[in-house]
Amino acid sequence: MRLFYRYQDLAPQLVPLDYTTCPEVKVPYELIGSMPELKDNPFRQRIAQVFSQDGDGHMTLENFLDMFSVMSEMAPRDLKAYYAFKIYDFNNDNYICAWDLGQTVTRLTRGELSAEEVTLVCEKVLDEADSDHDGRLSLEDFQNMILRAPDFLSTFHIRI
Repeated sequence: MRLFYRYQDLAPQLVPLDYTTCPEVKVPYELIGSMPELKDNPFRQRIAQVFSQDGDGHMTLENFLDMFSVMSEMAPRDLKAYYAFKIYDFNNDNYICAWDLGQTVTRLTRGELSAEEVTLVCEKVLDEADSDHDGRLSLEDFQNMILRAPDFLSTFHIRI
């Protein structure tokens, strides 16, 4: 119920208190992205896109609940890894390529690395984690990389 009220508070003019009469309501990305839990996250737009039904960042209550469930501290590690993979797959091709890694590194470092430094980091990640040497990370490659970095997913959560 607490999450329903958080959702309703984002757009009280859109989300009725009696939700049984209007289940197809979507809260716009602009409101989702400005939530205290997301507003400083460099991946806020990708998070909203990945969890939204249409990939546009506008969320139904179900999308909103899914996002908070996956980002909770109690969510299973495999589920967190799956969604982290989807968030870092910027071009939505089901692989994390050098371009996706560049987008990820740039966001993680808030743009403080030079293009050469970003390229070097991306090459190093691919060299270490690309098990079949195809120049990109599959979900399996990503999950294996995460297993070697146990602290990675501990930062992949939202507190409510």
